Amino acid sequence: MQNNETFCGYVAIVGRPNVGKSTLLNRILGEKLSITSRKPQTTRHRILGVKTLGAVQTIYVDTPGIHQLETHALNRLMNKTARQALKDVDVVIFVVDSVKWTEEDELVLSLLSNVKCPVILAVNKVDALNDKTVLLSYLPTLTEKLNFVEIIPLSAKRGTNVDVLERKVASLLPESPHYFPATQITDRSPRFRMGEIIREKIVRILGEELPYATSVEIESFQIKHIPMISAIIWVERDGQKPIVIGKNGERLKEIGIRSRVDIEKLLGKKVHLRLWVKVRGGWSDDERALKSLGYIDFLE
Repeated sequence: MQNNETFCGYVAIVGRPNVGKSTLLNRILGEKLSITSRKPQTTRHRILGVKTLGAVQTIYVDTPGIHQLETHALNRLMNKTARQALKDVDVVIFVVDSVKWTEEDELVLSLLSNVKCPVILAVNKVDALNDKTVLLSYLPTLTEKLNFVEIIPLSAKRGTNVDVLERKVASLLPESPHYFPATQITDRSPRFRMGEIIREKIVRILGEELPYATSVEIESFQIKHIPMISAIIWVERDGQKPIVIGKNGERLKEIGIRSRVDIEKLLGKKVHLRLWVKVRGGWSDDERALKSLGYIDFLE
């Protein structure tokens, strides 16, 4: 590498739901950018995460989990967003869950068969395997599925072998000027990230009762000595509203407290946060409603 050479490229992180794609991106960046939970389909948007180390700038594209069911417009939106991310990238990281290969992994694999760029297989969650010999006997079967440039067992949660993945990715990036300033880590606004923080808390607190029927809209964000943030939590039916609010407002209060902690970390200062719960019937199956709620990744 000559002193004046710089390298830059886009890297799509793809896989079925709940394999740890967002956790991997957060680990690589050393900062929580993508929201996470144990519930599948937590990620709904394309999230760019930018990491610059010296001459190398890697632009990671975190995507929604590719899944089989497309019963609502929101499901179709997430699958289209993930498929679109495979276009015009320089490298693909295909994330799978240790030794658990499913039909949805096969679906992702079928999409990757048409990809022209190098594909790395990241075998995640190896820290959860008590018997590592199971992994050793399983890895050879993965080599037969696609012509992967590398198969890397790792743990996004623990950080095991993530540095190996990063080095391999860097070796595959083209020579190019950097697209973002060295200090920038995402193209997403604080407003967007605040909405995602609130939605993460809802999913984590109410996942069993209300897994996918909520969306968050930042209604106002006033920059003052202490920022004032007002957010609407949208649900689809009247009966879902009391579930979010809880008895005597306790659940909504808990969502607000947990959200405020992360928003204050994001902004680096104290904030005032007000949450409202409102009903918007059928928003998850209405393309116009989805666009108005900020799902700008939806492709016609």
